[in-house]
Amino acid sequence: QVQLVESGGGLVQAGGSLRLSCAGSGRTFSSHAMAWFRQAPGKEREFVAAISLLGGGTIYYTNSVKGRFTISRDNAKNTVYLQMNSLKPEDTAVYYCATKFGVAATAVNDYVYWGQGTQVTVTV
Repeated sequence: QVQLVESGGGLVQAGGSLRLSCAGSGRTFSSHAMAWFRQAPGKEREFVAAISLLGGGTIYYTNSVKGRFTISRDNAKNTVYLQMNSLKPEDTAVYYCATKFGVAATAVNDYVYWGQGTQVTVTV
């Protein structure tokens, strides 16, 4: 059974940084794309970043986080990270880790397995 467990969320002031981690278990994820999504109160879940090994190691970011967030992975640890710098209040959301077999994608419905989420709150 695939399990994803996020950690690293918290409360931070605008301009600060956080690093989220997502540890996977239940299978080897070397052929899987891994991604981060987020959901703010009253809004739909939205894509943040994704990374895959297939297809040449493709990385995608949503425009609003380009230059501020960095996604990376450690296959030996079945873990994906999201380094978030220069955080803004609009980054406040529950952040979810997700995985799918194959190349990275940006749609919620493309991903099969999800973590429980970790809260990120950015204050002014």
